[in-house]
Amino acid sequence: MPNTNNSNIQDYCKDKSVVIVGLPQIPDYVEKQDALRAAGVNEVIIMAVNDGAVMQAWAKSQKTGLSMLSFMGDPNSKLTKALDLELTAEGPIEVLGPGRCKRFAMHVVDGVIKAVNVSEFPDDPTGDSDPSASLADGILATMK
Repeated sequence: MPNTNNSNIQDYCKDKSVVIVGLPQIPDYVEKQDALRAAGVNEVIIMAVNDGAVMQAWAKSQKTGLSMLSFMGDPNSKLTKALDLELTAEGPIEVLGPGRCKRFAMHVVDGVIKAVNVSEFPDDPTGDSDPSASLADGILATMK
């Protein structure tokens, strides 16, 4: 897991090609690691509005220890808000609480955002019915 405590995500992504994912697409990214590596991706960071302990436990439960996936918590939604990826739809907020991130995939190269795919629709703000834009194939297609 990256040590991102009080660190700058832009600096962390320097000199690499990284995909940052606003969950919950973990199995898809584990399955598509070879394709991501072939596209030049060095690391996939699974980000969620949770603390580091929760993210570490989640990584362990998903058995991602030997994968290219890292888990990063955004406990106060600072990164989520800075990226304008905060879920603001009233219905989901009533269920999930405020400050949650949208379902997204972002390609970052050398600390610069190259692409952002968000799975959301007017009638489905969480992208549950069609998360394809933020799945591995979705961001890989955008990267081409």
